[in-house]
Amino acid sequence: MNTTDGGEKKSHRGRGAVSNRASRFLEQVVESCEDGWEAPDETAGPATRLHRDKARTVITRNVSPDVPFEQSINPYRGCQHGCSYCYARPTHAYLDLSPGLDFETEIFYKPQAAERLRAELAKPGYRPSPIALGANTDAYQPSERKLRITRAIVELLHETRHPVVIITKSDLVLRDIDLLADMARDRLAGVFLSVTTLDGELARRMEPRAAAPHRRIEAVRQLSAAGVPTGVLVAPVVPGLNDNEIEAILSAAASASAQRVGMILLRLPREVEGIFTEWLHVHYPEKAQRVLSLVRQCRGGRLYDSGFGTRMRGTGPVAELIRQRFAMATRRLGLDGQERTWDLSTVCFRAPEAQSRQMRLCFD
Repeated sequence: MNTTDGGEKKSHRGRGAVSNRASRFLEQVVESCEDGWEAPDETAGPATRLHRDKARTVITRNVSPDVPFEQSINPYRGCQHGCSYCYARPTHAYLDLSPGLDFETEIFYKPQAAERLRAELAKPGYRPSPIALGANTDAYQPSERKLRITRAIVELLHETRHPVVIITKSDLVLRDIDLLADMARDRLAGVFLSVTTLDGELARRMEPRAAAPHRRIEAVRQLSAAGVPTGVLVAPVVPGLNDNEIEAILSAAASASAQRVGMILLRLPREVEGIFTEWLHVHYPEKAQRVLSLVRQCRGGRLYDSGFGTRMRGTGPVAELIRQRFAMATRRLGLDGQERTWDLSTVCFRAPEAQSRQMRLCFD
């Protein structure tokens, strides 16, 4: 049974969410209260627990018109980075777990992901299109250092010459630079580093277990130097909290030889609204009301608008000003006119030989 915390909210060391609010699907919740007994010290965050995920398939097909890829793979469910604003948090509710602390501590991993992917790529009717790796939860979160599930997936994509786009907040992606550089020579790979802020203190509070900002920028530099098409996503932009850094982040991206840039406005679907609001009041109480007011001004008076075409960009004068600043900075830095994705090739795809006797397939 999950719990929601009552009384004064406190941060947990190394964790993003302040509370463990219950899944929206549970009929009963438990709320804590002050009863006079001494409670244990909870300032240290709860430990991470890993669970095997027995998923039979790993490729997820996308039908959203404002998402620039048709299929994706997420080796993990839940994310240890603990980003307070993460739009993927509500997915933990389907596991009867909290989108709060459970999302960053109860991590489900797919040990047979590469094996399952091999079977899917070997199907006679499979037609390749770029796979987005880590579009929901980060494929390079801390447990990947030991589990190496993402590494196995990239090895298979390298073997089959299948195009991939990686989205991450971790410089652990540099571990796989050998494979990515080789794939890039055939237009088979691209990497986006998400950079929310250059302020180390803000990053520590908002993304407690993600790589430090300067390490992400350095990863962009090293990937670009190795010939891997690399971009930076200024995401999410939180009006009143980090929007003042748009130009600085883009400048750092240009200095690191990023070839693509993009921007996404803060999204607060379902439980994320309450989780982020709690976090904001605990860490930046003096800014909370202003930030929430500006977010509402970008969302038609609400904290979230799920409409396709507007959920990523927002509407109204505040959102328009942010877009104009982004556009002016990209023009000044020579980053304008660049799409958020690369024209990756599917020509060299070959079905896995271990599962199929098909000859090499080529598609235009």
